[in-house]
Amino acid sequence: MGEAQGHAADHRVHGMGLALEAPTWPAITDDEASAVLAHFPAATPIDALRWHSPRPFSAATLIDTADGALLLKRHDRRVRTITGLAEEHRFIAHLAAAGVPVPDVLRSVDGASAVAIGQRSYELHRRGAGEDVYRDRPSWTPFVSNAHAHEAGAALARLHRASRGFDAPPRTAQPLVASLSILSAVDPLTDADAYVAARPALAAFLAERAWRRRLSSIFAAAGGGLARRIADQPLLWTHNDWHPSNLLWSMSGTIETVFDFGLADRTCAAHDLAIAIERTAFAWLKLGEVPDDAIADPTTALALLAGYERVRPLSRSEIATVIALLPLVHVEFALSEIDYFAGVVGDRDGALLAWDGYLLGHAEWFLSAPGQDFLAHLRAEYRV
Repeated sequence: MGEAQGHAADHRVHGMGLALEAPTWPAITDDEASAVLAHFPAATPIDALRWHSPRPFSAATLIDTADGALLLKRHDRRVRTITGLAEEHRFIAHLAAAGVPVPDVLRSVDGASAVAIGQRSYELHRRGAGEDVYRDRPSWTPFVSNAHAHEAGAALARLHRASRGFDAPPRTAQPLVASLSILSAVDPLTDADAYVAARPALAAFLAERAWRRRLSSIFAAAGGGLARRIADQPLLWTHNDWHPSNLLWSMSGTIETVFDFGLADRTCAAHDLAIAIERTAFAWLKLGEVPDDAIADPTTALALLAGYERVRPLSRSEIATVIALLPLVHVEFALSEIDYFAGVVGDRDGALLAWDGYLLGHAEWFLSAPGQDFLAHLRAEYRV
């Protein structure tokens, strides 16, 4: 969702670093968009494809029509089936009914919230209110201000409050979902084994490296007591990808629309808060290029937590759980990302970067002196 001009022929997307790259998934064309919109009776004829999203894991375009702007998103069916999309669309509908500002999901002639054409799945949304301030920034970049972090925290608390009563089971196994099955286990390595075994491409990639030893080491160093802490947290469907480019903003800096629920799943509020901090309080794309003590900004984390508590106060136990989760909260999505790179697109370099730079690199940073200082700063601020 955004307003930048773009053409399919010169389209580039965000890579795993700071540089733009050629897309894995080609930009949606005019003819393709017209053919898909024909399945949605509420969609009026296309005036123009205004913008192509730079997000790398799917293709999306903002469409001008006589009845307002629409966002058309295309997925490879190995990534999202109609069933997989319906899981997140039911969550979006629940949030909308509870007052969360989310985009309207349009329905096909058959009443479905997505359509399959060949090996592709499509979903169609009305453009939400607000400005896409972060449209050109990669997902792994911080807020432009702590005021934005504060507002994002408040919006996340409102989403968690609205999520109550949505009792759908966890998502079915599929790539690119931020689940909570490994860290919640008393023996996380055993559950990691089961997670990997259920994903043949991930298993084949990891078979070439001492992954059990590496995971065992970081679980031992940073995961003590996590299962007990998580067991005390109420289960809740959560967003799991809370960063500023998934939010549309007013000119005064408030949040007008929340979107992109592709990573949503049944976890807990503390897990979602930890992901929000891990996504926004660190310059991860500069890891290895700048000193380790220049990676983190604890004031962003504190602003986000303060905004959250403006709406929903957190107990000492919840705060302690958020902080305890931070060093490992990225692990399951990293494994899911490796499964995507190794199994769906055959990108070995991407899989290696997700394993070495993302899964291991982030955890090892938290175990470093600057990482321990960051966690200690939060604990001292909240006296936990």
